[in-house]
Amino acid sequence: MATNTESATSQKTVSIERTFDLPAKKLWQAWAEPESCKKWWGPKDFTCPHCNIDFKVGGKYLNCMRSSEGAEFWSTGVYKEIIPGKKIVFTDSFSDKNGNAIPASDLNMPGYWPMELLVTVTFEEIGGKTKMNLQQVGVPQEMYDECIKGWNECFDKLEENMK
Repeated sequence: MATNTESATSQKTVSIERTFDLPAKKLWQAWAEPESCKKWWGPKDFTCPHCNIDFKVGGKYLNCMRSSEGAEFWSTGVYKEIIPGKKIVFTDSFSDKNGNAIPASDLNMPGYWPMELLVTVTFEEIGGKTKMNLQQVGVPQEMYDECIKGWNECFDKLEENMK
């Protein structure tokens, strides 16, 4: 079992900067509205059959990613900061379908995962395109590359499906 020091040092921050050929309003909608979020939440070959968003500070979300084999991965969190059109900060936890946070070990996820990660997304519109920055704090070293790959596959779907 990892000690707290080992756990902290084995965690990384995923940072992705990406420019979308979309206005900031469309990109914001993709994060804020359940029907829009369902179009892109989950990596390639995953669907989002359930998305509930209470988009306000203190509000919660509950999303489900379903693999092509039918495996479901639920996540939940609370919105900590919302600056309309500019910034979203929220917690992110693995959960059951009722929105109860569960340890990543229940899903056989490798590495030490905290019960709650922190995600910050910022938006900057530049000439009809939008630069988006995402940071996800607390990802285990073992899953760092997979998380980057997964987020980028989500963002590929976002750009394609929000045009």
